[in-house]
Amino acid sequence: MFGRIIAIAAALAVSGMAAAQEADHPKGQKLVVGSDFGVAPWMVRGAGGPEGFGVDMIKDLAKRIGRPDVEIVDINFSGLFAALFSKRIEFTVNPLNITAERAERMLYTEPFFATGNGFIIRAADAMKGFEDLKGKQLAVNRGTISDTWATANAEKYGFEVQRYDSFPDSVQAVITRRAFTALNEIPTAVFAASQNKAIKVGFNDFNGRNFGYAFRLESTEYRNTVEGAIECMKKDGTLVKMYEKWYGSKPDASSTIHTIFPGYGPPGFKGHDATPHEVKCN
Repeated sequence: MFGRIIAIAAALAVSGMAAAQEADHPKGQKLVVGSDFGVAPWMVRGAGGPEGFGVDMIKDLAKRIGRPDVEIVDINFSGLFAALFSKRIEFTVNPLNITAERAERMLYTEPFFATGNGFIIRAADAMKGFEDLKGKQLAVNRGTISDTWATANAEKYGFEVQRYDSFPDSVQAVITRRAFTALNEIPTAVFAASQNKAIKVGFNDFNGRNFGYAFRLESTEYRNTVEGAIECMKKDGTLVKMYEKWYGSKPDASSTIHTIFPGYGPPGFKGHDATPHEVKCN
């Protein structure tokens, strides 16, 4: 009798969790996600709404997981995690780095976009490496991984950090000579420089970082559903085509944009489930 009560309680708990997940990710309603709109060409505000690589990706993904539409909420990076944890959004679609610290607080999908540090400088200036930062001002987008890197390395390389609420503001600081360089993700930096003759990418630091979508810790099943769609977008070449469209070049052959990882989540980080699964695509 006691065992039966335990079994019933367990079944009710599972049912309750499933109901909660359905409420957080309602199948018949539009998918609500969040991103900073100031990161070209990942996501920018166009005449008809947001556009860019990240927009094309999440719209295609929504169709694959059976959601009828997508609402992308424009959120400064500094407020992105608060929006996620308060359930204002279902998950993040920002170009978000996978880090061990963040993986303690949220669930990531597997990596799907390789990146690193890109240093934007004025066209007439030069930067050969980190040693050229000594005594200079470095501008970052507040709260990003670039901010984290700058904070950790300011004393080591002898530069001062300027923090701005958006990437365009940090670039403007370089153009107006308030800062020597603006630091952001390599693809973002390269694209920004291609759009403005006043600036260029002075130095690239490829360091093995990757982007992934981030979910609340309780959203394991839904994270896995979304990751399944990402794997199919890798398998059929959709992500590569989107990259070529928005970044104007082919991704590196070793990039994670091609790689389907075992299990769910990023290998080597908390939240990774190593259980093998078959990649099933419609």
